[in-house]
Amino acid sequence: MLKTLSRMLIAALALAGVIALAAGLWLIRGGISAKATPGGFETALARRARTLAIPRSARDMRNPVPLTPQILAEGREHFADHCAICHGNDGSGDTEVGRGLYPRAPDMRQPATQSLPDGELFYIIENGVRLTGMPAWASHEGTDENWNLVHFIRHLPKLTPAELEEMKTLNPKAPDERQEEEKRPASPGSGTDRPPAAPHQHKHGSD
Repeated sequence: MLKTLSRMLIAALALAGVIALAAGLWLIRGGISAKATPGGFETALARRARTLAIPRSARDMRNPVPLTPQILAEGREHFADHCAICHGNDGSGDTEVGRGLYPRAPDMRQPATQSLPDGELFYIIENGVRLTGMPAWASHEGTDENWNLVHFIRHLPKLTPAELEEMKTLNPKAPDERQEEEKRPASPGSGTDRPPAAPHQHKHGSD
């Protein structure tokens, strides 16, 4: 019995050594640059490792928030303010920041994201993912904002042009951009004569 356990331990250590050596050679060959695009094998392996790292109890959670137009609007507003800088208003990931991440910000309209269980999406938003550009957006106590986001992520493939236009007004803007908008003359019936929207005030547990 002891011999069997010893052999298993040696085999496990040897495997860990081979993996560490392969990782080292990969880093030496490719450096630390984030400009390269991850290969198919690396992407599949990383996604599988992420799924395995998320507790089963978390993955099995169902969204407790009923889907209503108001909840979807809150998720849309939150996404435009917090997430669009990397993921884009449409969830494509085709932004300056999203294209520069390693791995790239995913196109969340595609099955790789849409097929994830509600609980897994919630866990990723709430806790972030190490060694990627995904931060942890811990919910403010007593709120369902991240579950609202899960609803909105499900809605991404069905976004309308009107929703995308609304989200542009909700995206964070630098002070000079706000000043430029305020100086811009309003055209009749355009809706631009309304006062600029106040900065979004959602808070998270880490705020």
